Amino acid sequence: MRPYLLDFLIEAHAFFQLLPETLFLAVNLLDRYCSRRVVYKRHYQLVGCASLLIAAKYGDRKDRVPTIRELKSMCCALYDEEMFTQMEWHVLNTLDWIIGHPTVDSFLQIALTEDFEDFEVQHMAWYICEIALYHKEFVSTKPSVMARASLALARGILGRPEVSDGAWDHVENLTLLSLSQHLNQISSVLSRKYASPHMSRVSSTLEQFLIQQAAIARRTVPPTPPCESTPPKATADVNYIYNTPQKVLHGVMANGYPTPPETPEDEYFLNGNSAKGCQADAPRRPVTPTPSSTCSYAQQQQFPAYHQNMIQ
Repeated sequence: MRPYLLDFLIEAHAFFQLLPETLFLAVNLLDRYCSRRVVYKRHYQLVGCASLLIAAKYGDRKDRVPTIRELKSMCCALYDEEMFTQMEWHVLNTLDWIIGHPTVDSFLQIALTEDFEDFEVQHMAWYICEIALYHKEFVSTKPSVMARASLALARGILGRPEVSDGAWDHVENLTLLSLSQHLNQISSVLSRKYASPHMSRVSSTLEQFLIQQAAIARRTVPPTPPCESTPPKATADVNYIYNTPQKVLHGVMANGYPTPPETPEDEYFLNGNSAKGCQADAPRRPVTPTPSSTCSYAQQQQFPAYHQNMIQ
């Protein structure tokens, strides 16, 4: 359910026009809380809203901090207002009231200031950092490593020259490689966010880059060599044709009709195994909670992607 909750938080973050660092801090609070507590599926969205509320109170403008009534409306009245207050208090006590934390945006802002990157590189680096939020394998990655790898990958995508900012260790190289392998798994909500002109349309730029890389990969694949076939014997039999191997009974066909090919009789089939019995059951996907029927049409239009994912 992490991708669905991230879509919801990104839409809520854009709706309230909060600062970029508020989103990263909210996800950081969410991950730290979930690492210490067992969260039921029905309370996962409530924890995300409480994390966003705490992060907005901590570092954003006071007039843009969402109210509990607005959060309740966004959640289609699935939770009472008292539940938001209780969850906010529970998150703070679980984290020992340690809210501030060095997130990836802090290191990325420092790197962008030192290298004087243009806006397109900045937006591409932010875009890659938010893509990494969707994947659990990057939760334990150090924010400084994530910021450096995202900026280097953004320069490579946009064709900017490399910046010599010190030697790279093994962890940073692995992070850069892993990030490049997740660029084709992008949420439609996040892609739509970075498709706007004030974000330099970096989502469209990244999409075109991936298409070009796929075309280059197809051209570099060597062609498959043709199969060599044995020519028919012209002098031995003029009516020579290629036939499917048949099972012959005592030197003749059974009943005068060709029989089907013989079934392999190796150790595997002698043990009674069959293809049907070897098929593994497909893993079940988690059931997405269905929102309450009290959600109005106007609320669904404010956050279409989240409500569509929850209904599915």
